[in-house]
Amino acid sequence: MLKVQRLTGGYGGQAIINDISFEVKKGEFFGILGPNGSGKTTLLKMISGILPFEKGEIFINGRKLSAYSAKQLAKIVAVLPQHSTQTFSYTVKETVSLGRYAHQEGWFQTWTAEDEEIVQMAMEQTGVDVFQDKDIQALSGGERQRVFLAQALAQEPKVLLLDEPTNHLDLSYQKELLDMLKEWTKERELTVISIFHDLNLAGLYCDRLLLLEKGTINVNNRPNEVLKETRIKEVYRTDIEKHPHPKVPVPQMVLLPQWGTRQKRIQAMIEPSRLDIGKDHIALRSPIPLRTMSSGVVGSGMGWHQIFINRHVDKNYDCEDHRKEMIQYLHEHGIEPLDTVGMMTAVYLEDVAWKMLYGDGFSVMAVVTAGVGNAVDASQSEKHEFVQIPGTINTWIFVNGELTEEAFIQGVMTATEAKVKALEHHGVKDLVTGTNATGTSTDSIMVAATQQGKKLEFAGTITPLGKLISKAVFECTLESIEKTKKRKKDKDADRTCAGTDFGIRTGSPYR
Repeated sequence: MLKVQRLTGGYGGQAIINDISFEVKKGEFFGILGPNGSGKTTLLKMISGILPFEKGEIFINGRKLSAYSAKQLAKIVAVLPQHSTQTFSYTVKETVSLGRYAHQEGWFQTWTAEDEEIVQMAMEQTGVDVFQDKDIQALSGGERQRVFLAQALAQEPKVLLLDEPTNHLDLSYQKELLDMLKEWTKERELTVISIFHDLNLAGLYCDRLLLLEKGTINVNNRPNEVLKETRIKEVYRTDIEKHPHPKVPVPQMVLLPQWGTRQKRIQAMIEPSRLDIGKDHIALRSPIPLRTMSSGVVGSGMGWHQIFINRHVDKNYDCEDHRKEMIQYLHEHGIEPLDTVGMMTAVYLEDVAWKMLYGDGFSVMAVVTAGVGNAVDASQSEKHEFVQIPGTINTWIFVNGELTEEAFIQGVMTATEAKVKALEHHGVKDLVTGTNATGTSTDSIMVAATQQGKKLEFAGTITPLGKLISKAVFECTLESIEKTKKRKKDKDADRTCAGTDFGIRTGSPYR
């Protein structure tokens, strides 16, 4: 659809872009990126025919740009500049209707039913139909931008050129606009070429990206290739990190603010003195937000949290919406759920075990509550029925150090291996299969790091960090299980002394 060959040009004899060549296919959503002054708008003006170029050639639909008359080109190419202006006081509908000029024939151009239908559709799709009789000068900047977009769409172009199309638009209209354009590239084979300052929007919607740097092409490729962390850091000269989008397979860039770097200098140590063990819950409040990976009822997944709650519930706890009920519980105790990783357990909280271990420039604290009544052999789990019951073995791991994402995942793996070994040490069995248990059906785990101090890239079992996690989780799990067993043994003895024969059981399914 579009072919640019060795294009060079600029203003007043000074070249802004130099020897640029690329192609855009029919129905492609093509994004142009680059820092200010890299030549993005200059390039778009040359493609639209507004700005002449010194060298090279542009082909649209296999034909040289110079071979089109202005009206012929307007039937194929529509342009939405970054800052649209309107000198005359037209209504919204009159402004949008100007987009039909290229399609009208003869000396006495007439307005047809088809023109009306297309204009109304363009206004509806951009959300400006509700004020179509309003004077455009009375609109906000964002509303005017949508009007001019509707005007461009009313042209029914084959190629749509956009210079920062989401400029002045609020979040909902940004999404609606880009969703619509993406849909049109697929269903109508509309070719969209757009400048983006927002790298995340470009990565989310574009099929390909062209990255300009000082008037030349740095790279022209798929978003995942263009939006490489090292490349963006070098071209934009700023600190960023690349992360996958949580819902779709596209890259997203995260800015690293300077104040965040300064915050890391505030020293914070997570240690046992911060634990508050009550009858209803165990709490730990950190002086700074910690980077967390957890399977908690509240605060699951990756996040930043400052409060950590392990809440005791009755063994017969049953709730249709346990997350909602947990959030209500936190609110009732003056705890903000958004700042919290919250877990539930039917284990008595007095049976908690914790341990602090120190390495070279970092430290680890583990906190475990453990019962084994609903122990399960993971290799035989298909023989169990799924029942939502309170947590049994809940494990917290706090690291005073900076963890990579790889270390978070490995930390969970290492802790799980240590837990399994503790269960083996106690000879814990799956009551359904009689085989060695590997955990319980309701275990929860969390790794939380201060993200300051020594950088720890790995947490496998034989790494310095992994060794501390293994030892701390193993010993805490052993100790908590021993406490739980002793409590049950003492309770059974009390019942026997009271003359009540309850029989011998391996334990409550929750404790």
